[in-house]
Amino acid sequence: MTHDEQNVGPRQFVGRRGGDTATLVDGSVIAGVPEAKRAAEEAGRELRFDFLDDEAVLDLLHRRHADEEEMFSAGFKHGVPLALVGFGAVVYWGGVAQYWETPTSRNAYLAVAAAVLVTQIFFFVRSAIRVWGDPVRQNLRARAAKYREIAHIARRGGAEIPAHYPHYGPYPFAATFRPDVDDREQSRSKGADDHGNG
Repeated sequence: MTHDEQNVGPRQFVGRRGGDTATLVDGSVIAGVPEAKRAAEEAGRELRFDFLDDEAVLDLLHRRHADEEEMFSAGFKHGVPLALVGFGAVVYWGGVAQYWETPTSRNAYLAVAAAVLVTQIFFFVRSAIRVWGDPVRQNLRARAAKYREIAHIARRGGAEIPAHYPHYGPYPFAATFRPDVDDREQSRSKGADDHGNG
């Protein structure tokens, strides 16, 4: 459970990282719109998930929030230092190093700066692949994206569902469902499952 989720009620979840608390819409409300019910049943077969089961959906939304927190944390931890060091290296080159008298000193600076930047880029990419490319997390995101789509179908069909519910985006990347992946596979290999447990 993330810090944001410690103070939520029994049917509540945090809609976005650092966002407001939202209340789960009952599956019966979604099922009350025939088109949304059909979409939920078809998606359930395709993604192996019951989109009308309130307990399962609430758990999904809690896990999706934890996933978004971890994605942001990983990007911040490696992206900010990379940006700062890259900016500093360029500024120092432009203001000082390019005016050094010997080409050897300038080349040494460029070599060191390039080595530091390549190392930081490596850690940033490795972190991105681990978090965004994790197949268990991709299944989680695919299910959350489908739930959002189903909720929007129900809302267009007249159900009383808040705008933008469940307050997650459409996930243009890293949300491919992989039917061959066991959702518990990561707990054995990486020490954490897609429920956010360590």
